[in-house]
Amino acid sequence: MVTHVITAGLVVAALAALLHVYIFVMESLTWTSPRTRATFGISQEEAEATKELAFNQGFYNLFLAIVTGIGIVAVALGHCAVGAALVFAGIGSMAAAALVLLVSSPEKARAAITQGTLPVIGIVLLVIGLL
Repeated sequence: MVTHVITAGLVVAALAALLHVYIFVMESLTWTSPRTRATFGISQEEAEATKELAFNQGFYNLFLAIVTGIGIVAVALGHCAVGAALVFAGIGSMAAAALVLLVSSPEKARAAITQGTLPVIGIVLLVIGLL
């Protein structure tokens, strides 16, 4: 059963990583597009003024996804300790960023919950599976 819980945790972590790749695309590649502006609730002027900041922030999200993905591959290849450490670093940072967003901008609670739910579920499942 423990193996199934770890697998479930890794699947959820992979979903969190994919979500963060999507966030990277929006923040770094399509920031000023109408669809992305609507998603983030910003005007064309705000998007243009924050384009460089969003570009940089998007790469943070991409790097968290990459670290998580490398960790998942490491676990799959039998390097459980290293892989788990990388997965926890990736999804732990995702969850922490969601908490910061929630605390600093309560009006963005929906975005924070969207960003943080999968990482938190992944953390819980991996902790249970690894105990």
